[in-house]
Amino acid sequence: GTYPPFSMRTPDGQLDGLEIRVGKEIARRLNLTYEPVIIKWEALLVGLAADQYDFASDAMDITAERQKQVMFADGWLESGGRVVTQKGSPIKTPADIKGKTVGVLVSSTWQKLAEERGATVKAYKAESDAIQDLVNGQIDAVITDSIAAAYAIEASKLPLVLVDEYLSHIQKGFPFKKGKPNLVKAVNKALADMIADGTYAKLTTPLIGYSPAPKDPIKTIF
Repeated sequence: GTYPPFSMRTPDGQLDGLEIRVGKEIARRLNLTYEPVIIKWEALLVGLAADQYDFASDAMDITAERQKQVMFADGWLESGGRVVTQKGSPIKTPADIKGKTVGVLVSSTWQKLAEERGATVKAYKAESDAIQDLVNGQIDAVITDSIAAAYAIEASKLPLVLVDEYLSHIQKGFPFKKGKPNLVKAVNKALADMIADGTYAKLTTPLIGYSPAPKDPIKTIF
C-alpha cells in the first residue's frame, strides 16, 4: 500500500490502486476471494516460492531474468522508466544524470538503469521517501515508473517534472509460482475479458486518466 497509484490506502485505510482493482476483478470473475497479504517488496518472490499466497498482485516488471523464477500471467499494464526532477533542474535528458545522485526503489530495475548512466544511486524502501527527498533537494533526481510519477505529481501538486525521454518501455505482470498453469490460464482469460468488455478501463482511468492496457501483451511462458 505504499506505491500509488498501483497500491495505496484510501482515507479510511482500505487498500486501493491499479493492481488492487485489477486483482480484485480477476478474483471476482473466477469466483475466488481476494485476500491481500501485506509484504515488503524485496521479499515478494521469496513469499511466493514459499506458498504464502497464490500470486503476487503487484506491479512487477516482466523481465527475462524474472521469467526464469516465476510464471507471469499475460502483461496487464504497460509503462516505462522516467527520470523525475525538480522544476528548473539542469537534468533534461536521461544522459544528464551522470554524476548526479538519483533515488530508486531498493531491488528494482531502476537501479541498473541509473548505474548504467553513471549516476550515484541512493536506494529507498518506499518510493514515496525518494520523491520527498527530491522535493526537499536532498537528491538530484528519481527514476521510477512513468505512471507512478505522473500520479504522484498530479495528486500531490508536487513541484516536479518528468523528463520527456523514456529510459525503458516495460509491461507489468502478476507472477505465480511455476507449476500452476491452469490457474494462470484462468487469470489470463479473466484479464482479456475485462479489457475487451471495458471493465478494465472503467477501473483504471479514474486513477491515471487513461487505460494502460498493453496493445500487445507479453504472453505467459508455459
